[in-house]
Amino acid sequence: MDFGKLNDISRVNFRLPASSKINKQLLARYTPNALQVWVGLPIWSQKAWIGKIYPPKAQSKDFLKYYAQQFNSIELNTTHYRIPDKTTIEQWKSQVSKNFRFSPKFPQPISHEKMLQNCQDLVAAFCKAISGFGENLGLSFLQLPPYFELKHLPILEKFLSEFPENIPLAVEFRHASWFKGENFEKAAEVLEKYNKSTVITDVAGRRDVLHQRITNSALMIRFVGNGLHPTDYIRLDEWVGQISEWQKQGLQRLFFFLHEPDNIVAPEIALYFIEKLNSACKTTLPLPKFFGKNIQIKLF
Repeated sequence: MDFGKLNDISRVNFRLPASSKINKQLLARYTPNALQVWVGLPIWSQKAWIGKIYPPKAQSKDFLKYYAQQFNSIELNTTHYRIPDKTTIEQWKSQVSKNFRFSPKFPQPISHEKMLQNCQDLVAAFCKAISGFGENLGLSFLQLPPYFELKHLPILEKFLSEFPENIPLAVEFRHASWFKGENFEKAAEVLEKYNKSTVITDVAGRRDVLHQRITNSALMIRFVGNGLHPTDYIRLDEWVGQISEWQKQGLQRLFFFLHEPDNIVAPEIALYFIEKLNSACKTTLPLPKFFGKNIQIKLF
């Protein structure tokens, strides 16, 4: 992920901001400690994982099958570039278990080119396609372009008012105007109104997008590490503590996706996160298994 990328992170304050005061009141509507968690990476096609988390002689056609044996979700970025056909979705589904979740990203023509306007046919086509995932559909997410500003909030509200209720949706905001003063609360209120989730992005170069506001029972967190830098582990420890707090307050569903530069070492940081989360939140996520050698989790 290039968004918010920094070459020098030495002066970055990586501490998590405080949880929004509204979260506790909002989450009180739901059952505490009923949290379901899906953890994944942004890709499955990574040849560097052959012999690491994929068998030594794994072929690319089987990468998704092996990936789904290690993780229970995927941040499906390929849908940002094209809408998959029915055959492709059936093929993907055939390689995963019933507990696996695909979280598809909205196509660029909808989010970036048309900016959510005059795209009803495209939205209908995309929603029809991803509904084919059935029980394997996770939380779809709409990444607003960096030029979609606070002044465009009425456009977003109109889009959400017409969006199919049966498709779970989270929205990611990027333009700086959303995060000035109390502006983000205006966006959050719209998401609450239409029962849509937020995306929280934790990346070095844009600490403002770390808004810590929940808008319904589900949440997506996109964590961007810095190549197994010591701060990656410290940040994940903080996230585990925050997630544990939200779990006790009533958060129901969490999708947590881990990015690293080139994603080669993403499985290692995922192993660390899952082990810590299982311990703190009493979740039972399987730990990814590594071929050929034991991976020693770094503790800081």
